[in-house]
Amino acid sequence: MRFILLLILLTLITGSIIAQNNDSSLHISDTLNLQNHKPPDSANKSVTPGFRDSSRGKEDSLQRGFLVKASAPDTDWLWISNQSPARNFIRFAFDHNKLFGLSSPAIAVTSNRKQFTGKEILFYTLIAILLFFAFIRYSFPKYFIDLFRVAFRTTLKQRQIGEQLIQTPIPSLLLNFFFLISSGLYIDFLLQHFYITNGYNFWLLYFYCCLGLCVIYILKFLSLKFSGWLFNISSTTDGYIFIVFMINKIIGIYLLPFLVLLAFSDNGVYQVAITLSYVGVFALLAYRFVLSYGLIQNQMRLNPFHFFLYLCAFEIVPLLLIYKALLLWF
Repeated sequence: MRFILLLILLTLITGSIIAQNNDSSLHISDTLNLQNHKPPDSANKSVTPGFRDSSRGKEDSLQRGFLVKASAPDTDWLWISNQSPARNFIRFAFDHNKLFGLSSPAIAVTSNRKQFTGKEILFYTLIAILLFFAFIRYSFPKYFIDLFRVAFRTTLKQRQIGEQLIQTPIPSLLLNFFFLISSGLYIDFLLQHFYITNGYNFWLLYFYCCLGLCVIYILKFLSLKFSGWLFNISSTTDGYIFIVFMINKIIGIYLLPFLVLLAFSDNGVYQVAITLSYVGVFALLAYRFVLSYGLIQNQMRLNPFHFFLYLCAFEIVPLLLIYKALLLWF
């Protein structure tokens, strides 16, 4: 068995040596044939003295350039960078790229200064009023529910109405102030609509309207308190004061969407908005008179004619005097 294995091993080694000798002899013969081979046209082609074959030179140069580029393909950027030695290669590439346009002439764009001549201040004023109302609404949600529930439920007695809302003076004070700023702006729009201002400053007139409303209701509050103390009817006057300021709060809330429409609408929408605002305000004032008469009739047994005289003296005549003063001053 050992002899047989040794014989097989010697046979394999001898075969590999013979194959290597055959490959080397074939390689040597191919090299000799390439060296002895000449182009067929070079032997028969004659060259005229003094004449240069330009086409042949171009072909040779192209072949040499191709060989150079094929041998060193990563050195092309060196040739490009040598064409502009004074500048950086990246800058050169950007200048010759049409997508960047760094070598293009600059374009000067001139524009006029923007002048705002619209209603920007009025817009921000309305935004502030809306945010103020939103603050009151979400800070005291129960007060709003009680306010509207009490205002439109005539079966409750006025004493019970006062007891329900008198315990929250802070939202009441805030809504009274909201009534002043919203109603003052509404009166300012009305004066502008009927051309009573005679070119007077809008915002100064708005301040005067708010101040006038504040003075009117402070005087009315003090006079009613004094009359209740003088005639010993404090409970009746307190109920009437509560009704007046309750309806004023609802008027201020009612006017809020109409302020936006009167500020930024025109033509048909403006006319519809101002008409609906008239109707709503007069309806709420008439409802206030009905509630007031019911309160006074239950507690004092007042004659309707006497109540009408009161309305003329304390409600209608002051408004007519204010209107007359506006016509004289403006």
